[in-house]
Amino acid sequence: MPIEQINGTKTIITLMNATTADQKTNVWEGGATRPLGASYGKMMMWFFILSDALTFAGFLAAYGFTRYKFIDIWPIADEVFTHFPFFHGNYPMYYVALMTFILIFSSVTMVLAVDAGHQMKKNKVITYMFLTIIGGLVFVGSQAWEWKNFIKGEFGAVQLKDGKIIQFVNHEGKQIALEDFATPDNQTVEHTRKNGLWFEKGETTYEYTTNGLIEDFKFSTEVGGIRLEKLNPETKQKVVILDKNEALKFLEQSTRVVRGANLEVNEYGSSQFADFFFFITGFHGFHVCSGIALNIIIFINVLVGTYERRGHYEMVEKVGLYWHFVDLVWVFVFTFFYLV
Repeated sequence: MPIEQINGTKTIITLMNATTADQKTNVWEGGATRPLGASYGKMMMWFFILSDALTFAGFLAAYGFTRYKFIDIWPIADEVFTHFPFFHGNYPMYYVALMTFILIFSSVTMVLAVDAGHQMKKNKVITYMFLTIIGGLVFVGSQAWEWKNFIKGEFGAVQLKDGKIIQFVNHEGKQIALEDFATPDNQTVEHTRKNGLWFEKGETTYEYTTNGLIEDFKFSTEVGGIRLEKLNPETKQKVVILDKNEALKFLEQSTRVVRGANLEVNEYGSSQFADFFFFITGFHGFHVCSGIALNIIIFINVLVGTYERRGHYEMVEKVGLYWHFVDLVWVFVFTFFYLV
């Protein structure tokens, strides 16, 4: 075969391969065929955000339907989330509002980081991404602190045979803790070197029994009555019974003492409230932790100049989309779970 023919064949094949490669490249990186003017990575991030948004929507819809079904016994958020670090007292929703502000502020710093990336200002990207990471860490830590208080509980209650929760109140109808009127039947002493368990550490815990609580309820002058799970439709508050004889009819049906909240029982009321709280806020917390990890990785790349050498900070913009999504989801969780 002539050399000219062979060279001509190679040239044709080379041109065909180049054309095919260009066509494949143009799908995502070429002019008019680029979907919505977005790169492949940004488009995939939008697909992920859309699918994840549907997941959260399903969870919140399930929460809404469940709450509507059990609206007459659903716990009141203002009575559950009342703690504030380093302050003792009743501060309904204050700390949750502060958590929300911190997360939204971190979204602002993320916007500033993306804008600084567009302007190729490395130092500003570093500063704003660092503030974003700090905001995320503070939010996750605050959520863990809130979980701790929710799990530990504050007042204590008893559970009846039908699963309903009964709380105790004073003569003014305000909720009081078991320790305010009852004497524990059993006490677990804190581990110390004196009792030979120097290698272990724990807290002093008190155990109450239903029979002991009933007896203390009868003769205590501190406790005035009980509060039921059921809401008064007129006052939107829990039904309070200050007649001890009538209250004893409920207490005689008690089966166990409840402290705090978990996936089985909840001292604040319906156990399904605790189930949704742990699942929805925990799922969102997992997303925040993932976002923090991604931000840290991108932050390190910014420090070493990876994106400066590439000539763009698109990765900062991609992780920014995810972070804004996490913030937006929390706004819905905060609205439906805490405010409504």
